[in-house]
Amino acid sequence: MKVLIVDDEVIIRNGLSTVINWADNGFTVLAPAASAEEALQRIPVDMPEIIFTDIRMTGLSGLDMAHQVKQRFPEIEIIVISGFDEFTYAQQAMREGVSDYLLKTSRPGEIIEAAVQARERILQHRLHQAKGKAQEMVVNRGFLRRLLASGVSLDEHAENELWERYPELRLTTPGSVLQIWMLSVHPLHQDELEHLTLGERHSLLGTELAEGLHGAWLEWNGSLLLLVRTEPGDGWGRVDSALRKLESTHACRIKAASGRPVSSVRELDRALKTAVEASSYEWLLHSERHIRYEDIEGRKGIETVCSMEEETELSSLLRSGQSVDLEAWVADVLERIQSQSQATPGSVQAYLHSLLVSGQRWLIRAATSIGYTSPVKIEDNFDIRDLTKKPEKVLIDSLGLIMKQYRDMVSTTSPVHRAISFIHEHLGQSLSLQQVAKHVHMNPNYFSEMFKKETGQNYIEFVTQAKLRKAMTLLRETPAKISEIANEIGYEDIKYFNRLFKKWTGQTPSEYRANPEFCPSMD
Repeated sequence: MKVLIVDDEVIIRNGLSTVINWADNGFTVLAPAASAEEALQRIPVDMPEIIFTDIRMTGLSGLDMAHQVKQRFPEIEIIVISGFDEFTYAQQAMREGVSDYLLKTSRPGEIIEAAVQARERILQHRLHQAKGKAQEMVVNRGFLRRLLASGVSLDEHAENELWERYPELRLTTPGSVLQIWMLSVHPLHQDELEHLTLGERHSLLGTELAEGLHGAWLEWNGSLLLLVRTEPGDGWGRVDSALRKLESTHACRIKAASGRPVSSVRELDRALKTAVEASSYEWLLHSERHIRYEDIEGRKGIETVCSMEEETELSSLLRSGQSVDLEAWVADVLERIQSQSQATPGSVQAYLHSLLVSGQRWLIRAATSIGYTSPVKIEDNFDIRDLTKKPEKVLIDSLGLIMKQYRDMVSTTSPVHRAISFIHEHLGQSLSLQQVAKHVHMNPNYFSEMFKKETGQNYIEFVTQAKLRKAMTLLRETPAKISEIANEIGYEDIKYFNRLFKKWTGQTPSEYRANPEFCPSMD
């Protein structure tokens, strides 16, 4: 804490400066001032916190100086150190705001003690001010939160109250606008931020940003909301500079999303809505430091339902039980999504959810096909909003759980039921009995006997009926050509397929498609 000694007697001012051990007591002594006039010139520059001054000096008196200092810098502590032990002087000194009155005959210990007490008063005053300011800012943020959360345009009363609480946001320059930024903070390594809670982190960074940019901050649904006034020509540069400084100081990476600038405080609801929408693109535009609403507002979205081919590919992966292959597939899917210029968070969420639903449906079908009799438990242990925030984790965790459930089912079912599941998943191929027996690790002859015993059909009959049932489903539910359906179940010869279909169903494929309800059962 800085101390300034003011006295026109060189012996006194030099003695007070050098004889007393100021440094050991936590004080820094500035070069002494030889007059009140010199002190008044230096105080705005040197900014001492404590002043020791004589009363009677050439020119202005110490009390005259104290009067002027207290008017301009009321927080400075002034201690008179005089050669006159007179009550009238002491009375006048107190009226001028002097906090202590010492005699020049005082011992060094008494002078240090006066300085220590002055320091305590300064620190207490600063603490009180800081608490008062902190409480005021909490109240102000509460008002701003309620104002933004209302989702409606401000009325005149709310507008005036906003200006009273945040005068720095007032739009006084032609062309100036208000803008809301949504910030997400990611610590880079073990650092002070890593050890703070999310709220403490936002409070630290929000306060620094609001002070540097003369704006306001709030915590908003896990992000740091920053409201700033932007002058014409500022653009992204002023905020970017403040964010880069913060990143350097606190070893973190900050992703910023800005809403549409508004020229009236009554449009803050629009500024918030567009900032939140822009921030929802953080995962999609992962390589961008700054996401502007203007750059994403025209996006149309992608397909919201996965294709039949993707379903088939996913079911094959789930059946394989290979977690590494599943993770690679998920990474490819997400990379493809991020490369699509029309992707929106809403459409991505719907598409990825359709993949999860497809996996769940496959698990239920697979359980039936292998003869699993216990109920299949489908668990959605995730927040659907995380599909656009951390999709890789959600997909790998959820699909990995389906993969494990299937593996557990298989381990408790018979080889024949596992073979049936394998057959249903490969109806487009020409599967021999030997291939299927090998898949379930059985001797072909023994497998053939067990298969007939458990299903009541020989292998060829079962496979043929399974293929034709799938063909019937495709004829009923899809517009695919008959030749395409034949290929789908492994028959390249369309004439052979037609004859086989009629033999088993009593109708041609075309007749069945026209009147599926009149087809007799193949059972």
